[in-house]
Amino acid sequence: MGSVIQPNKTALITGAASGVGFAIAKLCRSKGMHLALLDIDQTNLVKAKSVLHDLNPSLLTEAYVIDVADIEIWKATAKQIATFFPSIDLVVLNAGKGYKPQGQDSGRMNPWLDGDYWSKTFDTNVRGPLNGLEALLPILRAPESPSPKSIVITGSKQGITNPPGGGNPAYNASKAAIKSLTEHLAHDLRSDPATAHISAHLLIPGWTWTGLMGNVGPTNEAEVQKPSGAWYPSQVADELLKGLELNSFYIVCPDDETTWALDQARMKWGSDDVIEGRPALSRWDEKWKSRAEETIQADAKARSA
Repeated sequence: MGSVIQPNKTALITGAASGVGFAIAKLCRSKGMHLALLDIDQTNLVKAKSVLHDLNPSLLTEAYVIDVADIEIWKATAKQIATFFPSIDLVVLNAGKGYKPQGQDSGRMNPWLDGDYWSKTFDTNVRGPLNGLEALLPILRAPESPSPKSIVITGSKQGITNPPGGGNPAYNASKAAIKSLTEHLAHDLRSDPATAHISAHLLIPGWTWTGLMGNVGPTNEAEVQKPSGAWYPSQVADELLKGLELNSFYIVCPDDETTWALDQARMKWGSDDVIEGRPALSRWDEKWKSRAEETIQADAKARSA
């Protein structure tokens, strides 16, 4: 199955008002695609729609304000989109948020004493994509629309390597859930003849200068000062395009600080915690971290050779 990013196809993108979502929308527009833009941020969504419309006024560009955690809004929006656009060919479930725990404990227990923090994180980062699938899959699998379709769900390396210490375990856990559910989705889609024309892909950005880091709104990257190690959202969008063209499921993005070889070595060390019976998150354990770093660096060097 080749890439669905083609002229006169339609891309539906959540989190489209800024960051990676806006960059993917801009790339899709450059390839001649119609755009359905979804975001909770109405002000920046209006700006994004204007910028993208002006890039090619002959193509359809519509914006929909949506809280992805609300299934009823999702269903109503999906009906509007299906009525307005000739088809939905690419779905990018990208909306996500990193909430901060508001517990009263100043130490490491703070996140574990704030149930609302966990609920909000999972409502947006996990329930949001699931709601999108519930609303959109009936449209994508309709027998009158058997042409190739693709679903992209945005995960995170933090859902794989699971680094502690940032005071935000719910974000890591939500992205680990995204990895698991997207893997299941891909398997089920390809295993059912009625949905074999729909592919699923897990986009795994590295360090990217997005709204989660303060870069909010549909920005001109030439005017943005980003940290030296981070990628621009457009680089993630370019990596997504390459992955779709190769029909890759795991679309893992490096950044200007971490190479793919180092990512591989870190992921392998983490998965080996289970196999070797090491302490949880041994890479950051005082008794293990020196050995972990030495092993990871040697592994990365060997992979790069």
